[in-house]
Amino acid sequence: MQATIYKSTGSWYVVKTATGETFQARMKGIFKKNEDITSTNPVAVGDLVEIEPEEGDAANAMITAIGDRRNYIVRSSPHGRNKKHIVAANMDQAVLICTLKEPRTSQGFIDRFLVTAAAYHIPVILIFNKKDIYREKEMEKYEELEELYTGIGYQVMLISAKEEDGIEEVKAVLKDKTTLMSGHSGVGKSSLINDLMPGLDLRTTAVSGWSGKGLHTTTSAEMYDLPGGGRLIDTPGVREFGIVDIAKTELSHYFLEMQPYLDECQFNNCMHINEPGCAVKAAVEAGDISIDRYVSYATILETIEEKEY
Repeated sequence: MQATIYKSTGSWYVVKTATGETFQARMKGIFKKNEDITSTNPVAVGDLVEIEPEEGDAANAMITAIGDRRNYIVRSSPHGRNKKHIVAANMDQAVLICTLKEPRTSQGFIDRFLVTAAAYHIPVILIFNKKDIYREKEMEKYEELEELYTGIGYQVMLISAKEEDGIEEVKAVLKDKTTLMSGHSGVGKSSLINDLMPGLDLRTTAVSGWSGKGLHTTTSAEMYDLPGGGRLIDTPGVREFGIVDIAKTELSHYFLEMQPYLDECQFNNCMHINEPGCAVKAAVEAGDISIDRYVSYATILETIEEKEY
């Protein structure tokens, strides 16, 4: 029978069938030995799988096949720079929770997330949380970022999970969709999910005072059925979002505002750094592409190791 992975805890998975039956499932050894699977986790939350209930144990099942993925999102694995970890699969959209204070989400982190999502054709909504603690300086920064990212084509929202301000608008964008939710630890992701799903009571932790960094409260990805329809994939808070599986020559394709200029460059393999006749650099100089986004592009480009391809 077919089921969806709702939680991964290492060697065991929580799976749910279309009729709502839940099983604790494990994988056949054949998948673990499959050299074609280059990620550290062959099965991820959101994957469709075939299962066989185990004889004599109604609560357990064996995963016998993994379905084709519509899409997935990856980050570099904590177990090695050259390995990738599949965060989740088969989603309609992703939400990145950002904050401008306690802790501050850097624009570089936002752009890395957007690049990864664009590479796998996943639309992203940027939600800035902690509106209740923003003063004039943070509000000016928010307005600047809102103008930048909406101009590129991203939806941007400002909320306060603590004060439940903007929650109805968030519910509306999540309704009837499978959504990945990510962000640094400490941005209020668990608080927001508690607002969206009263009674779930996810553990929340204050930001670490000495470092200004968030503390991890979610330890593995998990999917929840939303009360109003749709599903939400909660992911562990990430400190960094390492770019994997993207070649240097492809990177500019995932900066959406650069796409209209790529065919106008003098050279087909233009990297938009030192080449003459570069339409992207001309657009930056004309103010049609944000200088901050161009700096993000150049910074990410430097981190990609071409030898991997």
